[in-house]
Parts: sequence; structure tokens; C-alpha cells
Amino acid sequence: MSPVELSGVHLLLTYKCLYECDHCFVWSGPGAKGTMTLAQVENIIEQAHDIPTVTRVYFEGGEPFLFYPLLRRGIELARKHSLEVGVVTNAYFATDDGAADLWLRPLSEMGISDLSLSTDVHHGTGEEKDMVLRARMAAEKLGIPTGVIEIEEVEQLSCSGPKDGSKGQLCFRGRAAEKLAGKVKKKPWKTFDACPEEPPAIGRVHVDPYGNVLFCQGISVGNAWKKPLKKIMAELEPEKHPIIGPLMKGGPAELARRFGVTPKRTYADACHMCYEVRRVLRDRQAVKGILVPDQLYGITSESR
Repeated sequence: MSPVELSGVHLLLTYKCLYECDHCFVWSGPGAKGTMTLAQVENIIEQAHDIPTVTRVYFEGGEPFLFYPLLRRGIELARKHSLEVGVVTNAYFATDDGAADLWLRPLSEMGISDLSLSTDVHHGTGEEKDMVLRARMAAEKLGIPTGVIEIEEVEQLSCSGPKDGSKGQLCFRGRAAEKLAGKVKKKPWKTFDACPEEPPAIGRVHVDPYGNVLFCQGISVGNAWKKPLKKIMAELEPEKHPIIGPLMKGGPAELARRFGVTPKRTYADACHMCYEVRRVLRDRQAVKGILVPDQLYGITSESR
């Protein structure tokens, strides 16, 4: 099988967020632990630069703007290496037009390629939508390419929806598996015979504050603080990975069969089934060191 060719590295700069959204993949919230240090941010940017196929890095969370100096330094270093940069934010900082310009102008001057603004019915009040609107208007004036990630009413949601940041995209993993999956029509477990991430076509990975290199939220392929990312990806054989391998062969249904997990009759989507099967495997301690970190399974007492 051909080696994995990464094009993007996404930094989960922090798990902390002002909000505790029901749809959050990574269980972020005000009390979440785990934030990268400056040295770690610089380290992973250098590691990304060391992989010739990587052309873009993203800064995500949690809410990356909560650690604004860290975010700016990461962007600065990435641009120094001619990497394209994207940032995902809920725009909490855009309390008025002047504030939106103040926070975004330095990013514009560094030449970021994308600003993804998250807003949806699960953020709660209209105030959050106003902040996203201000941030979008400021970004457009500054020439920053901008998109809005908008999740609609839960009854309309599906992981099979568009993956381009347009309306309707949500996968029922993380907090969404617990808070929202029970509100949608479910399908028989045997129908989930493919992984939406489409392995082995692994075009990007996430790296979190603990160094976990994540194929998907909660599925690790290595640790960038213990082994260089370039080496992790060079050695990765997706078909031999204990979780990715079964997902490649037959999706979450095959994952359940491979480990002898008795599935529920129905699930909200493939991600929901995968997440629930993995929770069973964690309880059994069946694949140690791979279904990490605790944060991504709703166990938020983990600290740096």
C-alpha cells in the first residue's frame, strides 16, 4: 500500500473553550484541561515543515483565541515556513467592530488563508451570532478568506452531510454522541460498513496538547512528543492499525465484529457507532495507548 501523504496538520491548541456545546467533538468547555506550551507549538510547526507534502496548518481547539499570543506566534512561524494557515474560532472576541478589527488585523498582516467561524443553534443566544457576523465583516474588509461553519437544528443533522463547512455538517461523536444522538432517527448497525474519514486516504491529522497524533478524534497513530511526526507517518500502515484497519475493511460494523463487541440495534450515524464501540474497547482496555486522550471520551480530569 502507498505511504500516507499528509497535506495538513491541525493543532488542537487547547481543549479549553468559553462554551460547552452539545455538538463538540472534543468535549471542550471552560473547565477542560490541556493547552500547548510555546515550545510545543514551535515544535509541531517545525515538525510539520519537515514533511515535504504538508502545505497547510490549522489552529483549532477548544478556542484558540483564548491563547492569542500563542496563536500569533504559531501563525508567524508557519508563515515563515511558507505554510498556509487556517484558524477555527467562535469569534467570542468580536464584542464590537473595533474589537473584531483589533484581533484580526495582525492575522491578516501575517497572511492567513482561512478563517472558519463557528456558529449554530447549540451556541445558545443571538449574541454569539452577532459576534460571528462582526468577525466575518471585519475579516472580509481585511481580505481574509472567511467561511462560516453553521450547524442547524439537530433533526436535520447527519454525518453524511457536506464536509465543506456548509450547513448541516455534524458527526455524532464526542459530546454529540451523548447529548444529541438520541434526538435523531437511527439506522441499523449493519448499515454502517464504511468510515466517513475514508481511510487509508489520510490527508490530515490533528495534534493535541498531549502530543497525540489523531487520525480522528480519539484514535491515535502516535505521539509527536515521543517520536517525530515525519517518522510516525512514514511508519504508519493504516491496514495494520488495530482501529483504522477494521474501519478500512468494513467501517464501524467491522470494528465491532473484530473485537467481539455486541452492538446496539441502531445508531445515529457511522461516527456514533464507532465512538460507542471505542468506548467499550476503552473499558476493556483492549487497545492501550490508541484510544486517547481521556478528554475525547468525556473524561475531563486529565491534566497536563
